[in-house]
Amino acid sequence: MSEVYAARRTRLREYCNAGGSAAALVSRPANVRYLAGAAPHGAVLLLGKTEDLLVCAGPTADRPTQERPDEALRVQTLPGAGGGDPAVAAAGLAARQGADSLAVEEHHLTVARHRALGSVAPRLRLANLGGAVEQLRVVKDEEEISCLRIGAEIADQALGELLESILVGRTERHLALELERRLVDHGADGPAFPTSVATGPNAGRPGHRPTDRRVEEGDFLSVCLGATYRGYRCEIGRTFVIGTAPADWQIELYDLVFAAQRAGRESLVPGAACRDVDRAARQVLDSAGYTEGLTVLTGHGVGLEIDEDPQLSPAAMGKLDACVPVTVEPGVHLPGRGGVRIDDTLVVRPEADGGPELLTITTKELLAL
Repeated sequence: MSEVYAARRTRLREYCNAGGSAAALVSRPANVRYLAGAAPHGAVLLLGKTEDLLVCAGPTADRPTQERPDEALRVQTLPGAGGGDPAVAAAGLAARQGADSLAVEEHHLTVARHRALGSVAPRLRLANLGGAVEQLRVVKDEEEISCLRIGAEIADQALGELLESILVGRTERHLALELERRLVDHGADGPAFPTSVATGPNAGRPGHRPTDRRVEEGDFLSVCLGATYRGYRCEIGRTFVIGTAPADWQIELYDLVFAAQRAGRESLVPGAACRDVDRAARQVLDSAGYTEGLTVLTGHGVGLEIDEDPQLSPAAMGKLDACVPVTVEPGVHLPGRGGVRIDDTLVVRPEADGGPELLTITTKELLAL
């Protein structure tokens, strides 16, 4: 992987040089990991004029982690238990290497930290790196996609095992904790985000935090979970009916959301406008009269973070590229009654390669559990 990380840093250096910056300071943890192979707590990456350095605050050997920095990258550990601020130290190193300008991630640095960089190297011109690294991260290589695929398999397995257990009488909170334990048992680094389990009137509510409400017969049960594997995060969401055959209104609502999700999935082709994918799913729900209370977006990119570019929303700019993993997750929530959410992680692929690759394969049939 060393050559992969080196190639990523080279692309960023070329971007910085084209913008007039001789060096760059990367501080956002996911971006540091993407370029360096690891992101110890508080570490920053300096793309220097003469040498690249991973600057860490204090010893990291006693911190348990599966991450290992790129062997071609020198790690500089600041002395002392606290170690000081690696970003400030890196700015000083950049100045000593002879750089006259330094591109920084202003969207990640606090105002106080930005001022500290200027004070330690007053002759160093600070420029804004913006979201350059985030844009490099949008298109994944096959190694990254493989990590997402394994994470999806783990999430599918954890969800499948839960569905085989007795659910009636158990609380949302208990089920969420059990799912997260199963993720780790099957090899995940941990959950990709706080697991959502919603029952009855809570079902289908986006971002629902589990409560002590118990599962009852006839409930909708919506679950959204994700696994992190080697730092890469995916997600899956499904909705089921508990105990009895679904009521007519539950079947109707489920079929509608399923149709919307399918329309979004089928729109995932290289070159498609991000807003058009959102529109394809949203129009299905709008045409049935569900114009109020819909989520602000139909999906989003995933990777080292669970919410990355691109955003599949009505106001989204840009088009999809091949090898971009995204979620498609429309839903409808009816206050007081519950609702449906269906969420998959897919990879955009050209039609010649079979079209979008579905990573989360748990059935989307409306099961009565």
